[in-house]
Amino acid sequence: MSDISMQEAPYEASMGDYFALLKPRVMSLVVFTALVGLLVAPVPVHPFIGFVAILCIAVGAGASGALNMWWDADIDAKMRRTAGRPIPSGRVAPGEALGIGLGLSGFAVILLALATNWLAAGILAFTIFFYAVIYSMWLKRATPQNIVIGGAAGAFPPMLGWAVATGGVSVESMLMFALIFMWTPPHFWALALFVKSDYGNAGVPMLTETHGRDATRRHVIVYTLLLVPVAIGLGFTSIGGPVYLAVAAVMNAWFLKGAYDIWRRTDADCEADKHKVEIGVFKVSLYYLFAHFGALLVEAALRQSALGGW
Repeated sequence: MSDISMQEAPYEASMGDYFALLKPRVMSLVVFTALVGLLVAPVPVHPFIGFVAILCIAVGAGASGALNMWWDADIDAKMRRTAGRPIPSGRVAPGEALGIGLGLSGFAVILLALATNWLAAGILAFTIFFYAVIYSMWLKRATPQNIVIGGAAGAFPPMLGWAVATGGVSVESMLMFALIFMWTPPHFWALALFVKSDYGNAGVPMLTETHGRDATRRHVIVYTLLLVPVAIGLGFTSIGGPVYLAVAAVMNAWFLKGAYDIWRRTDADCEADKHKVEIGVFKVSLYYLFAHFGALLVEAALRQSALGGW
């Protein structure tokens, strides 16, 4: 960290500033995929226990975000899209962010263990550790494969939800994990292709900086090709079905077409249309994950309806 870690906030932060520390947009994706993992599991969960579990997972995700912002305050200050975050903008002191992150981490893990089971709590604890330490403190600044390996942190929530319900892991939960894990690289590399200068200014070894944009385009198509069989394969498990397979077929064709278009482009093409294709693929990637997990929810609802209700 830079000297920013030793500075104090010039004035008292608002509740909105503290909430921003928790990365609410990232938290919303975590909550959604964890909820799907819980609801599609074959073991019913009491609504109150389910609510507490999802609350703990959300708080744990927020704790990870606060710890990430505390550690990355120096590079956040150098990037246009992150310079306005609470710490680099001076609205929250680094020490406050660290305290919030550690406190919420302990609260979330302990409460989840007491409310559900120790496996779920252990997965949550490891997820927080992975994101805050392995990814933020090590991988992000050490290797252009930071997104590939670090993507595991964002892939654990559906496995967490499944563990809350069943007390274990399964092929289904591992494939939900793999779906997010394999989706993460092309999702973020599409973003990196049109915010390239931000990562360069911050000294983050993003693939676009270390290997160039042509190599990044090749990586996007390769990882998308690897993603497709994982997404389709999930449809042939106990939580899949015709609705999911139909959605997966459409979304993967759409995403693969976008990745192919990126692969065929040159720097001149990107400059000419101001990264229109890359921006479009990034937007598709956001719909991609929501559509797959939404389809899993529909399949679960259909199965429960056939059995007489949830």
